Amino acid sequence: MAKKKNVTAVVDCGVAPGMSNLLVGYADSQLDKTENIKVYVGGLPQIREWPFEYKAVFSPADVLEEYIRPARYIQDGRIVTKSALSEVEYIYFDHVGTLEAFNTDGLRTLVTTIKAENMIEKTLRYPGHIELMKVFREAGFFSKKSIRVKGVDIIPFDVTAKILSADWKLKAEDRDITIMRVIVDGEQGGKRRRFTFELFDRFDEKTGVHSMARTTGYTATAVLRMLADGHFSEKGIIPPERIGKIPECVDYMLKELEQRRVIYTQKLERF
Repeated sequence: MAKKKNVTAVVDCGVAPGMSNLLVGYADSQLDKTENIKVYVGGLPQIREWPFEYKAVFSPADVLEEYIRPARYIQDGRIVTKSALSEVEYIYFDHVGTLEAFNTDGLRTLVTTIKAENMIEKTLRYPGHIELMKVFREAGFFSKKSIRVKGVDIIPFDVTAKILSADWKLKAEDRDITIMRVIVDGEQGGKRRRFTFELFDRFDEKTGVHSMARTTGYTATAVLRMLADGHFSEKGIIPPERIGKIPECVDYMLKELEQRRVIYTQKLERF
């Protein structure tokens, strides 16, 4: 329908999915064979506060969905499914230290648009948060099955989301950070190559705009300007990785974001 109406619709156009897809698409276009893709991403409060050490930079209910929705990823060329909050890794990042990463269903269109032997996306949190969320999940607080309490039918998931929304809500004085690392490796000209892209972004003190709003919103508006300026004209439903296969469009996006102090670093390793 989009093609018939001569419309370009760029979907999943935020930080992840969004820029993560675009950067994966770019690296894939530079390689003769893409073998491994890893995406690590998270939005976190700048200051850790007990007990959750987390603030929701979008709907708490949507955050909780990440903790219960099975995660799809590619392993040995096949789609596999694991439970959310599984296969925890501990990874060091400059500026913030060691974070824990767990499986989430964030690959989206990449599962079918990019051919790679292994491909996975994981969400980042401060250490300790995952274990706490596992306890909540196993105890039934994330259940969507109705239970009766004092003659009233309630959904535990809805009650939990309502309670946590007060504690997780970003207050006026709160500051947030956004962290992402995208790693893509494979073969190019018979040699091994690895692309690594990193983002570390903070709340903007000058404008008062939170980091998650900056890194998602500015990506969407940069794509709109790119379309308006005539740099991309393909019609239909367009996932960001399709745009990433055009180096000129990638350069445009990175420069637009850099002008707003959203900086992605890139490293290419040859081995």
